[in-house]
Amino acid sequence: QVQLVESGGGLVQPGGSLRLSCAASGFTFSWYTVTWYRQAPGKERELVATITRSGGTTSYADSVKGRFTISRDNAKNTAYLRMNNLKPEDTGVYYCNAKVGMDYWGNGTLVTVSS
Repeated sequence: QVQLVESGGGLVQPGGSLRLSCAASGFTFSWYTVTWYRQAPGKERELVATITRSGGTTSYADSVKGRFTISRDNAKNTAYLRMNNLKPEDTGVYYCNAKVGMDYWGNGTLVTVSS
């Protein structure tokens, strides 16, 4: 059974930090590029960060560059998104995606940044 399960979301004040996790099962995780996306209420889904299958190359949306860090541990079949200095505009549902042609998606974890 193919699954991606996100966790680690919650309510945090501006300036706070969270670490999201994406646990994969049922496929060869190390073959896949992993991307974190997010979708704020009333907005289109946007790409947040991407990491290649070996972890050697990462890329980030300009809006999160310098604040977020994507990483992966293929031995644990898990990817992570460390989010620092969170802002209200970071609020949204965060989704993990794994892709080699075919896409696998998790169901998302909600991050709310509010005072």
